[in-house]
Amino acid sequence: MADIDIRVTGRAGRITLTRPQALNAMSYDMCMAIDTALRNWREDDDIALVIIDAEGEKAFCAGGDIAELYDTGTKGDYGYGRTFWRDEYRMNAMIFEYPKPVVSFLQGFTMGGGVGLGCHGSHRVVGESSKIAMPECGIGLIPDVGGTLMLALAPGRLGEYLGISGARMGPGDAILAGFADHFIPQEKWADLIEMLEASGDTSHIESHTETAPDGELKAMQPQIDSHFGGETLGDIMASLRADGGDFAAATLKTLGRNSPLSMACTVEILHRLRGPSLTIRKALELEYRFTHRSMEHGDFLEGIRAQIIDKDRNPNWQFAGQDVPAVAVSRMLQPLGAEALTFEEE
Repeated sequence: MADIDIRVTGRAGRITLTRPQALNAMSYDMCMAIDTALRNWREDDDIALVIIDAEGEKAFCAGGDIAELYDTGTKGDYGYGRTFWRDEYRMNAMIFEYPKPVVSFLQGFTMGGGVGLGCHGSHRVVGESSKIAMPECGIGLIPDVGGTLMLALAPGRLGEYLGISGARMGPGDAILAGFADHFIPQEKWADLIEMLEASGDTSHIESHTETAPDGELKAMQPQIDSHFGGETLGDIMASLRADGGDFAAATLKTLGRNSPLSMACTVEILHRLRGPSLTIRKALELEYRFTHRSMEHGDFLEGIRAQIIDKDRNPNWQFAGQDVPAVAVSRMLQPLGAEALTFEEE
């Protein structure tokens, strides 16, 4: 397949995204090719680890390929999107639960579906150019592909902030928030990959790791924790509005661009996930409740229209300028019954 190069080199199963002109956006076919390779390599004793990387300087993977989702959804066909998300989420869970090390190299933009591919492995490497984000609320979706798991585990209330603002994390912030593990200068990546392929030994990663440059989140965390600790999106917005400072004003401006329904559901999902029973499967199952309904009942199609298709940046969101009723959140997140996401392998 022209968009992805899957091969075995030495002791390593190798997955390289090869769509740099499209910021390595992941199509359904790419997702299924990765899924098949991971299943095959799982039982292969000659393969000690899996390496996932991407061509181009601008992006590891800037997200899922949403043109097809929009095209089918606007015609009233919600089945394609639901199948895409279901199978992508199963692949995300497989990476998280994989019995062998999965090493990812995350240059440039890693967003949305790129997080689901690159941030669930055992060894997540970032470099100078890395920018990781979950900007889905800006297109009427929620942080998905298992992103809510990392957001729920992030220190303090960073999860709520990153989840509803879509703020971009440089390498230091990504490590602080739990989206990455190792900072390694990008000039060292090619040599490191060769060592991993030859040896199958992940200890080479530790020996190449350096101290990441300081990010911005640590200094912002006291303000984030004080404003984003409320029970609902309405509580968060009220706290920010009452502040009057520069951080609050800038954050309100950012949140004002995003879907209120998506943000409210994101806050609720993180609150439901936090606690001892948090698993990748629980996070994905809850996310799927939203994405399954997102075209028919959410703001997803309108968000794509405004941001990607017409590019007028003027979406007509539900509940714009007002609090999102609790019943609207409950409706998006209620169990799906027979349509619920499952993880049985077919």
